[in-house]
Amino acid sequence: MEEIIKGFINDLPWDTTPALAWTVLLGMIAVNLAVLAKGADWLVEEAVVLSERSGLSKVVIGATVVSLGTTMPEVAVSVFAAVNGVPGLALGNAVGSVICDTGLILGIACLIAPLPLHKKIVNRQGWVQLGSGILLVAVSWPWNAPGTAFTDGGHIAQITGFAFLAILAWYIWQSVRWAREEKNGTSLEDFEGDAKASTAWILTKLAFAVILVVGASHILIPCVEEAAIRMSIPEALIAATLVAFGTSLPELVTCVTAARHGHGDLAVGNVIGADILNVLFVTGAAAAVTPQGLEAGPQFFHVLFPAMLTVLIVFRVGILFSGSHMKRGFGLVLLGAYLLVNAVIFL
Repeated sequence: MEEIIKGFINDLPWDTTPALAWTVLLGMIAVNLAVLAKGADWLVEEAVVLSERSGLSKVVIGATVVSLGTTMPEVAVSVFAAVNGVPGLALGNAVGSVICDTGLILGIACLIAPLPLHKKIVNRQGWVQLGSGILLVAVSWPWNAPGTAFTDGGHIAQITGFAFLAILAWYIWQSVRWAREEKNGTSLEDFEGDAKASTAWILTKLAFAVILVVGASHILIPCVEEAAIRMSIPEALIAATLVAFGTSLPELVTCVTAARHGHGDLAVGNVIGADILNVLFVTGAAAAVTPQGLEAGPQFFHVLFPAMLTVLIVFRVGILFSGSHMKRGFGLVLLGAYLLVNAVIFL
């Protein structure tokens, strides 16, 4: 899909009618943002209904069902990159998405409205989130020659990718088991129409919403990349930040929609789950599809891994000191951390 869109964009008459070409490009971006918004709106509504039907909390639904859907762009981009011999893009997309999800997206959601915290659930899932980030750094580190990490980089073996996918299966199963034991359901007062619909119809609408979000993202990413290139933004900056931002758009729209509709706990669960999936699912799948695994260049140990861990630790410390809600001040802290680490990446 991305290659088709890029081919269409490249065929535009840039030299003869640049105004028309820019109009088409910006129009494609606007249309896909609108589709993303509508798809995310459906995704949130049906996830809330599904949480009531299953007896699970919105935090857990956000951290499992919704996160699996919104993380599909990262999986597709990273797997495609790994298969085509671009392991740096595959791993960089996963790491950059963790930074973007935790700092930018959750920060924006907090500014829209204070996000409710189910401390027991968020702490439990949050430690898995931080642990996943630490695990990614640990498996990438060249333990046979530790001093070479900052000069030669490291490596994630194919078997490690399969191990990550196995851990992912355990995480989803365990999350559902914990939630069922707590019987922490939600209210459907805002969704009375959908509350009467059959479960099969709810799942159909949920699947269609995921398709809209993922499909629009795949069309949007090459459009945004092309716009950045036309504006002479360095390719290194595009690879380190824009691709990760583009693949994180489903999380952004979903979390903003959830916060606006008063389902902030779904937004929190979506970000925590997306971070875990970016490590276990995105990195795991990308490493598993190639016998060579993934290479983590020196830049990951110099900048990207420290940036990822910094944002995750800021989030974890903030949760420990938050009360029943993640307030707007915390959102500013997260946004500040995101801007800081991206400034370091750029420099």
